[in-house]
Amino acid sequence: MVSGATADFYFHRTLEILRAEGLNPVVDMEVFGQRDGLLCGVLETCQLLRQSGFEGELWAMAEGEPFKAKETAVRIVSRYQSFGLYETAILGTLASSSGWATAAAECVEAAGGAPIIGFGARHVHPKVADVMDYASMVGGFTTVSTPAGAALRGVEASGTMPHALVLIMGDTIEAARAFDRTIDPRVMRTVLVDTFHDEVEEALRVAQAMGDRVWGVRLDTPAERGGVTPDLVVELRARLDVAGFEKVRIFISGGLDPAKIRRLREGGVPIDGYGVGSYVSGARPIDFTADIREIEGRPIAKRGRLPGRQRNERLRRIL
Repeated sequence: MVSGATADFYFHRTLEILRAEGLNPVVDMEVFGQRDGLLCGVLETCQLLRQSGFEGELWAMAEGEPFKAKETAVRIVSRYQSFGLYETAILGTLASSSGWATAAAECVEAAGGAPIIGFGARHVHPKVADVMDYASMVGGFTTVSTPAGAALRGVEASGTMPHALVLIMGDTIEAARAFDRTIDPRVMRTVLVDTFHDEVEEALRVAQAMGDRVWGVRLDTPAERGGVTPDLVVELRARLDVAGFEKVRIFISGGLDPAKIRRLREGGVPIDGYGVGSYVSGARPIDFTADIREIEGRPIAKRGRLPGRQRNERLRRIL
């Protein structure tokens, strides 16, 4: 990114021309989104400019702050050659990160306070998985599944056991016991209970075998078996309670989106937490546009845009 290898090539040619012509004016460039959303990518933009040796001013709304379509979210004031090459990277960073953060925030609102963990890393290229995970936490997710993503937010990654462990161990209880013997006791024991047997039966077996050692159970029933249904969760909660395991939490995952989460919550389905992946990873980026509004203090703009610095009291200088 700093080398400009990810920049649209016409920016390279623009800089070549401006250097040849001896032109390097101070410009005011403003960046805005084409639809409402939650802003994310400001800190990464700041990092890019710092690493490039940028000398100028960077003003922006706060990371995680909601913005309106066409509202100036970022303002750069500097000599054009010091940052012009990075327009592509800045817009792409804000577009993807804000799209992911906005999708995460929609899930968080639907969940009504129940924690959500980001499971989206397996749906994107690993080069951007950490950035996507960071954006989902800006959007309100409690944590995420990758250490790299969690580190960007200064939290611990979350994860207990995949189906692979249960299949290799040959039994859910044996997998749970092995996890308990091996993994740091500070890690909450949440056991996957949909691999070999009926989910309710498996959860009861685990609770009886592990006792107070089990923190919760996770349902990830595949679509081939009907997925995680409200009736399944309600029955599981009832049978755990009757058996004296009222403290065992129920965590669900698998194809969740805001509409499904909201239906579950409004239906009174007793769920303690959610895992959300593809809704965030597949979120549509929010298109961002960068426009020069002033050159050497003189208001200017292309047709269809307003010349001059656009007022936004929420912008704060960060560079």
